[in-house]
Amino acid sequence: MKKFATSFVFCLLMLFTLAQDTAETEMADLMRSNGKIYVVIAVMLTILLGLIFYLVRLDKKISRLEKDKH
Repeated sequence: MKKFATSFVFCLLMLFTLAQDTAETEMADLMRSNGKIYVVIAVMLTILLGLIFYLVRLDKKISRLEKDKH
């Protein structure tokens, strides 16, 4: 029963991906032509770099706490 449910879900996902219209990219073309796509990329990179910085800093703090505990 579990295999059937998994297969059914994958079939539905396949239908949804086939139903998408890839011909229309008006928003991406408009943003690229106006130069706004670079703003979106810059914001995404800033958020990603901030998350990476936070995780590295958190890892250092946890490592220091573990070292002090022993």
